[in-house]
Amino acid sequence: MEQRTHPAARASGGRPPGDGGYEELFDAHFWGLVRLATLLGADDAEDVVQDAFVRLHRRRDTLRDGDAALSYLRAIVCNSSRSRLRHLRMARRRHAQMVLPEDIGSAEQQAVHREDVRALLAGVAELPGRQREVLVLRYWLDLSERETAETLGIALGTVKAHAARAVAALGKRLKDTT
Repeated sequence: MEQRTHPAARASGGRPPGDGGYEELFDAHFWGLVRLATLLGADDAEDVVQDAFVRLHRRRDTLRDGDAALSYLRAIVCNSSRSRLRHLRMARRRHAQMVLPEDIGSAEQQAVHREDVRALLAGVAELPGRQREVLVLRYWLDLSERETAETLGIALGTVKAHAARAVAALGKRLKDTT
């Protein structure tokens, strides 16, 4: 069986990505990570992903192998999206009188919110944060349960439980809206 090697690992011989490996890693995964951040609810998904690449670059000497780079990026995007949402909730509470335009977004956000997926995204957005993260990582990014657990820093059984609860809640919500 052929072992899958990440572009950054190939470019750096299995070591943490050097300056040349970052370009390949960025080109191969930037927009996918932006979509991940968008689906997790980040209002500034491109900034979240750019910050993730900056953090990866700063920690390049601490990564044991180049294959860890993509997992590390996904974890940063998940954590940063969660932090941004928490910050936004607090800011909205403090400035309740300020109305933010909800319909204005990047081209990427507008593409994700096509009419045929609007109900699904609304249902996903209403899920608790950890359930939403598990669903997006498992079924949108098609990560294994183990990869999802590693990305989120939780136990494998916790991933299974959150996925089951999220699918049940989302199914019930979509059934109720039809």
